[in-house]
Amino acid sequence: MLRNLHVKNLALIDEAEVDFEKGLNILTGETGAGKSIIIGSINLALGEKVSKEMLRDNEENAFVELIFDVESDALKKALSGLDVYPEDDMLILSRKISGGRSIAKINGESVPASKMKAVSALLIDIHGQHEHQSLLKKQKHLEILDDYARNELSDIKSELKETYKKYREVTKELEEASLDEESRMRELSLLKYEIHEIEEAALTAGEDEVLETKYRKLLNGKKIMEAIHAAHGLLSMEDGSASELTGRAHRELSSVADYDDAIRGMADELLEIDNLLNDLNREIADYMDEAEFDDETFAGTEQRLDEINHLKAKYGHTIDEILASLEEKKEKAEKLQNYDVYHKKLMQQENALKETLQKQSEKASAIRKKYAKELAEKIREQLVDLNFLDVRFEMKFEQKETFGADGFDEVEFVIATNPGEPLKPLGSVASGGELSRIMLALKTVLAKNDEIETLIFDEIDTGISGRTAQMVSEKMHMIAEHHQVICITHLPQIAAMADAHFSIEKSVENETTISTIRRLTEDEQVTELARMLGGVRITDTVLESAREMLNLAQNAKK
Repeated sequence: MLRNLHVKNLALIDEAEVDFEKGLNILTGETGAGKSIIIGSINLALGEKVSKEMLRDNEENAFVELIFDVESDALKKALSGLDVYPEDDMLILSRKISGGRSIAKINGESVPASKMKAVSALLIDIHGQHEHQSLLKKQKHLEILDDYARNELSDIKSELKETYKKYREVTKELEEASLDEESRMRELSLLKYEIHEIEEAALTAGEDEVLETKYRKLLNGKKIMEAIHAAHGLLSMEDGSASELTGRAHRELSSVADYDDAIRGMADELLEIDNLLNDLNREIADYMDEAEFDDETFAGTEQRLDEINHLKAKYGHTIDEILASLEEKKEKAEKLQNYDVYHKKLMQQENALKETLQKQSEKASAIRKKYAKELAEKIREQLVDLNFLDVRFEMKFEQKETFGADGFDEVEFVIATNPGEPLKPLGSVASGGELSRIMLALKTVLAKNDEIETLIFDEIDTGISGRTAQMVSEKMHMIAEHHQVICITHLPQIAAMADAHFSIEKSVENETTISTIRRLTEDEQVTELARMLGGVRITDTVLESAREMLNLAQNAKK
């Protein structure tokens, strides 16, 4: 759940901090006080784009931070799939905007906005007018139904996804294999040439690295031999060489070694050095005898490297890749040589996968249709509670001409809000306010199944009042029994149901307009409800009505 929100230098907010609670968190305030800024700042922290209107004038940095409590093992597992791990069951998401640039962090580690969005999708679900409009898309209807039926549907959907993947691979291969005789012979000829070219080279793994080392050595052969000869001369051949001087020094010390043990030790060390020099001289002499720096060896090495690099340019960056390409070409050539057998086998595979897809799609469809009746009836009941008194609500099934990863079902919500009217798609019937109520009905039914713990409702009460408002408030309370709910509202009936009520207020300080947010006490909550009920003038009667509304709401919750 969302434990804390911290906002700094954003729109009308100088700095604000909010500690949210479990259950239903209500945010209210006068029009223009900055209620939308709170939702905007949360969206901002979750990776949404930054609009210039959100940034305060004359402020260098804007900052938003969200702190989530993460206790669910399922959520921790899902987060680990994104390489994100809570610390002490806590996850901190923050975003800093400076000079048109933004830095997103999760637990102090910078992450791209795409990762922030992926993580936030597991933590929080925001419903506003845009989300309500998503109900007009058929694909969304299938997602909702599949989510409702997931306990029984998940296994067959996994099988469908895997079969469809194989089916697409086979159909793609069939498309690529559909060649006329002339094209097939032309491609086969090219493959045979390429296979011969690679095989003729007789490549061995690691050969290029050995050759490159040898080539560098041969390329600098003259310089190497000059240095070797010079070292050999200095160590053993020239007058005053190291070997000669070491030998003379040893003879001098040996002549007096019997008179002093310390001198004997030095003489022994010199003898050891002389032996080491002699060994080194023999190694240098052997190197000079065995070294091959002739032009013929150099030319042969260069030619072989050119041949390998030519093959790399055509078939792969390494010898291993070239050899792998060779095997692929052999396999493809064999298929083209036995084209009829190969094509027939692909056709058999495609037909077999089609049959499997058909059976799996039929199984998935049967499960969906069973749950669709149940879900549609539950949604209808919730809509009746939300003042759609004579509503009919169903799910219309159609079969697509082609398979998809989800099967062949196309599902659409259809509704009739008045007696005698035919069932029609939501977009033909529902207004913005009605879509809000339909979304609320869906969320009420799906609340127990929904794994996302925090839900935010913005403008859920658009276009409603009276008895409908009261029913909406009760639905919000039902959802809040299974989720943390954060709701911006202008309806006192919904606000009265709050487990935690926050007021957003606008004021002028030092000729600057700022918004603040604070949690209300019970008495302050009564005053705020009275404001929402009575408008500009709050009388004792309005206050009494507000207190009665609050008491009734609290009793209804119990």
